[in-house]
Amino acid sequence: MTLPLAPLSNDRLDRLDEYLGAAADDLFKNDDRVRGLGVEVSFHGGVAHVTGSVDHQEDLELVRTLVGRLSGVLGVWDRVRVAGRDPVILDIGCGDTKQYPGNIGIDVREADGVDVVADLSNGIPFPDDSADRVFAVHILEHLVDFLPLVDECHRVLRPGGILHVLSPWWRYVNAVADPTHVRLLDVQTFKGICARPGSDLRWYPLHAGCDGASIFADLRPLRAGEPEADAVQLARWFD
Repeated sequence: MTLPLAPLSNDRLDRLDEYLGAAADDLFKNDDRVRGLGVEVSFHGGVAHVTGSVDHQEDLELVRTLVGRLSGVLGVWDRVRVAGRDPVILDIGCGDTKQYPGNIGIDVREADGVDVVADLSNGIPFPDDSADRVFAVHILEHLVDFLPLVDECHRVLRPGGILHVLSPWWRYVNAVADPTHVRLLDVQTFKGICARPGSDLRWYPLHAGCDGASIFADLRPLRAGEPEADAVQLARWFD
């Protein structure tokens, strides 16, 4: 995958979203596997936002897979009800801005978007296997050692859950312009997270991308006995 050396312009991102919206509409009209499912897909900045309701987890996973294969998709985020249950979505380090209004915001300081005040360096104050999604948006770059927090995300996510990461790309000026940024990240960083030497906590990369300014990753926690991503899946994003 060739990464852009400069961020995509807003005009190009708008055109990309328009293209992806048309491609997704065509997919849901013509692919019998997903035609008739009660979901909708919109795009913002190359990220797919899936809403609606499905009867089975397998239906949602198929939607994610097919939408994620569209050229130009940077990530696939969802807040889809499965079998009548709303997903439990944690938004860690959210500050004033949650990715979806219904997310549970967690931060060390009180703010408009914060529902739970907690120091994430002491862990995520939720039980094992209690969340369907975790958003870590513009947080990992602020941590000298972000791996313990990634491990906490692995712990709180249910089987089939997803960790969504968004951080500045190391080659973009915003990565170093903010003096509170203490780590530089690349798409390749996620390859190391997925199969970390010396750790029993493994991740399966569902998606990864870069728009020239930010990097994106959708990671699913693997349980004991589940196979890791094969070379074909890894080659979609990683060297």
